[in-house]
Amino acid sequence: MAYKNIVIVAIIVALLSLFFSSRMVRELAAEERAKMEIWALATESMMSENPDAGLVLTILQSNTTIPLILYDKSSGTVESHNIKLPKENVEPFLHNKIEKFKRKRPPIELHEMNQILYYDDSYTLKQLQIYPYLQLFVISLLILMAFLTLNRSQRAEQNRVWVGLSKETAHQLGTPISSLMAWSEYLKLKDPDNELLTEIDKDVDRLQMIAERFSKIGSDPDLRPAVLQEAVHQSLSYMEKRVSDRVIFNIQFPEQPITVMLNQPLLAWVIENLIKNSVDAMKGEGKITLRMTTERSGLVFLDVTDSGTGIPKSKHRKIFSPGYTTKERGWGLGLSLVKRIIEVNHKGRIFVKQSEPGKGTTFRIELREDIYI
Repeated sequence: MAYKNIVIVAIIVALLSLFFSSRMVRELAAEERAKMEIWALATESMMSENPDAGLVLTILQSNTTIPLILYDKSSGTVESHNIKLPKENVEPFLHNKIEKFKRKRPPIELHEMNQILYYDDSYTLKQLQIYPYLQLFVISLLILMAFLTLNRSQRAEQNRVWVGLSKETAHQLGTPISSLMAWSEYLKLKDPDNELLTEIDKDVDRLQMIAERFSKIGSDPDLRPAVLQEAVHQSLSYMEKRVSDRVIFNIQFPEQPITVMLNQPLLAWVIENLIKNSVDAMKGEGKITLRMTTERSGLVFLDVTDSGTGIPKSKHRKIFSPGYTTKERGWGLGLSLVKRIIEVNHKGRIFVKQSEPGKGTTFRIELREDIYI
C-alpha cells in the first residue's frame, strides 16, 4: 500500500511539473513573439524620416538567441540572423528554413518595407520544451527501479517464508513418523500377518515422502538426469489408483526418451497437484490428457488438459498466487507450490496455456532437455 502511495505521489508531481513547464513554454513563446514584433518595428523605423538610430541599433543588436529570416518580397532576397549557414547553397538552405519556421510559427509582416519576418524558437525555449518530458522519463525510471527493487525484496521475503515453512514442516513431521514406524515394528512382533499393518506401513511411507518433499522444497534440490516419460508415469500410476473410475487418462508421449534434469519427488508433487486440480474441476468425471512434445531449441513441453469447468482469462495468473483458491476447503497453496517447484527448483515455466469456462483447461510445463546425456 505504501508503494502505491509513493507511485501516485510521483505521478502527481510529474503531471504538475509537466503542466507548469508547458505553461512556462507558452509564456516564453509569447514573450519571444513580442520581442520579434518589437524587432520588426525597429527594422521598419530605420526607414522612417527621423529614426532614433541608437535605440533602433540597440533593439536590433539585442536579439542574440532567436533564429530569424527576413524575406524581401520585392527583390526575393533573404537575410538571416542567429542561424549557422552552410558554405554552399545558402539560399536553398534558408528557403527550407523558411518553410519550417512557417509551419511552426506564424510570420510577422513588415508592411512598410514589404518584407516578411520568419522566426524559430530560441535555444532556451527548445530546451524548456524538452525538459518536462526528460523529467517525466527520469521519474518513470525511478518508479520502475523502485518497483523492481520492491518486487525483488518481496520475492526474497517469500522465498525465506517458503524455506522456513518447508523445513519446519519436514522437521515437525519427522517425530510422529519415527514414532509410527516404531509402533508398526512393535505390532509386527505381536501379529506379523496382520494386513492392517501393511496398510499402515504404506501410509507411513507416504508421510515420509511428504516430509522429504517439504525438506527438498526448503533447500536446493538435487537435480539428476532422468527420462521424463518414466518420471511422469511413476507419478501418474499413484494417482490413477486414487481417483474415480469415471476419470479417463489419455497419455500422448513420444517413444523417443526425453532426458531432463529433475528431482523425482518434487516433480511427482507437481503432477499430483495438477491431476487433483483437474479432477476437482471435472467434479470427478471426465478426461485428462497428458501430452509431451519437444522443440528444436531444446525445450520440452508437458501439457495437462482436462475437460472441466475452465478458468476465466482474468484469473490465469492469479491462480498461482499463494492463498488463492476456489474451493471451500483448502489453503490455496497447491498451484503456488507447483509454480515454485517448476520455476525456482527446476528453472522452467508453468502457465495456463489455454482455458475457457465450460471448455476445460490446459496447463503447460516447460523444461529444458538435457542434450548432453
